[in-house]
Amino acid sequence: TCDTGDQQTTAAVKLKEAAATIVERLKDVATYEGEDAVFECRLSRETAQDAQWFLGDVPLQSNEMNEIRVQGTHHSLILRKVTLEDCGSVSFKVGQHSSAA
Repeated sequence: TCDTGDQQTTAAVKLKEAAATIVERLKDVATYEGEDAVFECRLSRETAQDAQWFLGDVPLQSNEMNEIRVQGTHHSLILRKVTLEDCGSVSFKVGQHSSAA
């Protein structure tokens, strides 16, 4: 706001969140049945954008079988006690960017 006493004008600053990119991509994981499989990736910045993990085409949530962690720019997925049915593609998506292993 600029106020000269008898006149006043006001303007606003609006910011758009810059899109995060994936700087450390997912790597393939090989493990034994009954063990945990850990997938990790790192983003270019902390973001409020929705990040989502997938097993095949199925979106994952944290529960007793899947643990999803976010620590700053570091995102991880732990598939607990994997079975043969868990074999397949794991992917991570944020904004328009994705990585798969």
